[in-house]
Amino acid sequence: MSGTLYLVATPIGNLGDFSPRAVETLEAVDFIAAEDTRVSVKLLNHFQIKKPLVSYHEHNHATAGQAILARLLAGESCALVTDAGTPAISDPGEDLVRLCGEHDVAVLSIPGCCAAVNALAVSGLPTGRFTFEGFLTVNKKSRRERLESLKGEERTMIFHEAPHKLRTTLADLCAVFGPERRITLCRELTKLHEETWRTTLGEAAAHYETNTPRGEYVLVVAGRERTRGATVTLAQGTAQVLALLAQGARLKEAAREVAEQTGLSKNELYAAALEQERQESGGYRKKS
Repeated sequence: MSGTLYLVATPIGNLGDFSPRAVETLEAVDFIAAEDTRVSVKLLNHFQIKKPLVSYHEHNHATAGQAILARLLAGESCALVTDAGTPAISDPGEDLVRLCGEHDVAVLSIPGCCAAVNALAVSGLPTGRFTFEGFLTVNKKSRRERLESLKGEERTMIFHEAPHKLRTTLADLCAVFGPERRITLCRELTKLHEETWRTTLGEAAAHYETNTPRGEYVLVVAGRERTRGATVTLAQGTAQVLALLAQGARLKEAAREVAEQTGLSKNELYAAALEQERQESGGYRKKS
């Protein structure tokens, strides 16, 4: 009979947040898979836990995952921990969980700290619907494309960011979402210098032009507000798409722009405009 993989959430700063159940789990398993054994051994020493440690991180997860799976299939139990927070959330632990699922190995989550949820809770922004976006890529073009894809997002958005990239990220967020969009910056959550600042993207970007970012950040950004006032019908939206086409825009781009402005479905606008063009021309228009 195979063993069990336990996903054990670790403190994101304050060791007092480590639950008794988490301690009991680490004491009971056969071995612990850690993102950085040097970090995890400090946690284990604090709670006087002595267990064998193996490394499992972004750069070795393919080979290490197979080795861990073999031990689980042999009947051993393993606790997966990251340096801070919940394993398998925006980290290679998700690959190990999938691997276990493919081989019918039981996986149990031992809940605890999650910086994204903590930040959302104190942000003062809508919490009913949200999207976790993790870290943005350092590649300027890819980062901007990803943010552009979120331009119409109405849910609250959560990002992680390192201090040395904060200025660039705030500048890009400001450029894509506008300087008036609300943001809450949560810095050093649960630690000595914990700070929560509710402001706008423009004010945040201006502040950090002259102030040095310090510590790890979670950025909670308000989603786009729904357009208020008169409702735009599909026919009216289609007319707007056709007007943009007459000005030289491509159909796909025109449908996306009108969808962002009106809240109508981009796909419905595309299909309706395409059909109307066909009817008016009496022929087939190649999709664009």
